[in-house]
Amino acid sequence: MASGMKTAGNSPTGGSTRTARRRRATAPSRTSTRREAKPRKGRVSVTAITGAAHQAASDTASESRFLRACRGLPVDCVPIWLMRQAGRYLPEYQATRAKAGDFLSLCRTPELACEVTLQPIARLGVDAAILFSDILVPLPGMGLSLAFTEEGPRLDPVRTAADIARLRVATHEDYPFVPEAVRLCRRGLPANVPLIGFAGAPFTLMSYAVEGHTSKQFTQTKRLLFAAPEAAHQLLDKLTQTVITYLQAQVEAGAQALQIFDSWVGVLGPEDFATYAAPYVRRILDALRPSGVPLIYFAHGGCALYPQVGQLPADVFGVDWRLPIDAARVQLGLARARSRRGPKAAKVTAKAIQGNLDPIALLAPVPEIERRVTDILRRAPRRGFIFNLGHGIVPETPVAHAQALIEMVHRLSARSRRG
Repeated sequence: MASGMKTAGNSPTGGSTRTARRRRATAPSRTSTRREAKPRKGRVSVTAITGAAHQAASDTASESRFLRACRGLPVDCVPIWLMRQAGRYLPEYQATRAKAGDFLSLCRTPELACEVTLQPIARLGVDAAILFSDILVPLPGMGLSLAFTEEGPRLDPVRTAADIARLRVATHEDYPFVPEAVRLCRRGLPANVPLIGFAGAPFTLMSYAVEGHTSKQFTQTKRLLFAAPEAAHQLLDKLTQTVITYLQAQVEAGAQALQIFDSWVGVLGPEDFATYAAPYVRRILDALRPSGVPLIYFAHGGCALYPQVGQLPADVFGVDWRLPIDAARVQLGLARARSRRGPKAAKVTAKAIQGNLDPIALLAPVPEIERRVTDILRRAPRRGFIFNLGHGIVPETPVAHAQALIEMVHRLSARSRRG
């Protein structure tokens, strides 16, 4: 953690005595190892945060704000974490990334992936950690090449039935570094900060596999769907099996919640979503249901699909900024529309919602951020709500603005509960 930066703790205001004790607990002792004794500026010691876990041992993970909110239980204030919270906007991340040499090596080195995962916990005081990795990490185990360049990921595309037939379902042996990183993170996190595992949804993974890179039109992907639907379903089936195994490995290693990222599903219309996306997401959710961990589905850009999305057996639905969060709840079927004559309608389901501040809003002055946060909190339900961005935090984000966001969500939501 960089010196001189004030962090918000897990109290509503970020200034409780527990936070002060946690700061003292994370100070390296004189008898610690070389890594602990001389921590680099901006770097988080895994063992140091483990000390904070002992300090907070009375707060079990199951009683954390985040997990309680996932289950619709009362919380003292709204929990918050940020997509890509461990990322390029943090100087300490840049230092760790440089040490790894390249992005894929960072993902595949458990100690470094753990170090990056823990960085925003110490710096920001978020209520949950998310494993540092990438949704494309399991694809090489299927036989797909993968590299990351300055322009983004690059894969050798699969576009024919023969290409798809050559692929296999990836197994635990193909990514041993992922569960190991999960285990290291669990040992390093405070007891009241749960760890979220994740994977890409089959359609989104398919779009990368078929296009070979990020795309705007997804021409090759849609051509496969429309011209060779049988081959498309074969590819989606293999991806679904791979994702199920991949997520099960994370839960077995200690992940306490799971998020499925459907980053590109918004390019589909309702008919194609019902055919090529929803059935495979449902299979994953059904397969992971016995794990007992909360299951989050994030359909980025999928506002037009929300009536169908809401029928999926997820515990939490992540939403982006394109609809106000109360309107998104109505479209998902989580709440009735407000009546012009009567009071706000009661919640009709116990499922939770997560979102939905535009990540670019963090580039605005702090008062404008607070105005937008206040509006989201006003529209959100009192139970079953997790504050997040509507997509990943961008590299240009000032760290101080991310810190201010965490503090104001805790402060403003705690005040509304007292009022």
